[in-house]
Amino acid sequence: MQTPSLNQFRVVLSRPSIAGNIGAAARALKTMGLSRLYLVRPRDFPHPEATSRASGATDVLDSAVVCDTLEEALHGVTVAAAMTARRRELGLPMQWSRQAADTLAQAAGQGEVALVFGNETYGLSNEELALCQLPVMIPANPEYSSLNLGAAVQVMCYELRMATQTLGEAPAQFGEPATFDEVEGMIEHFQSTMTASGFFNPDNPKRLMPRLRRMFGRIHLERDEVNILRGMLSSFQFPEKFHKQD
Repeated sequence: MQTPSLNQFRVVLSRPSIAGNIGAAARALKTMGLSRLYLVRPRDFPHPEATSRASGATDVLDSAVVCDTLEEALHGVTVAAAMTARRRELGLPMQWSRQAADTLAQAAGQGEVALVFGNETYGLSNEELALCQLPVMIPANPEYSSLNLGAAVQVMCYELRMATQTLGEAPAQFGEPATFDEVEGMIEHFQSTMTASGFFNPDNPKRLMPRLRRMFGRIHLERDEVNILRGMLSSFQFPEKFHKQD
């Protein structure tokens, strides 16, 4: 277990449409000691307005990683938290920003953590939210809860800084957490196995896969647990191979 570091956090802006908000986000990161900014299909970047709003945090902009998909932006992370302004149907249990910051600071002692923000107008889609394990809400005024993207990033970067400073060394866990890629591979393995067995019908999927994602998102699987589950699936697919080993 390593002491959680702000370098373990990456802030992901998915489909940002206003260049100035990217600059404001970069400034928010730098003022709180974070530096890793990921952009998923930004409409305008690089852009002079982003540079102007960054107010000196141009190094964060210059090192920003531009991705084509959210899956690419989450490559290698162990926990992804999704910022949302409302509760979603079939959503995972939500945490308020301060509690979530403590959760993420502890997770950062085990691996990389992502904080994901959606588009300024539409937020995160249900599909994007499904790729994250922790929905997070900022307890704003319920009568006017609309936060500017840069302001929301500033609030969460502050909470992460405070949680990391006060946490010290995170509590020991039993095993190494599974990464986003490993969990996604396992879910794909489940889908192919269930399809081959006839349990899952891709032409009439209903809500099976979102419910499966929700279940695994609550568990926060370890790497060994993913390997066990995938080994079980392989034994169902190829029983003759495993019987020969016996």
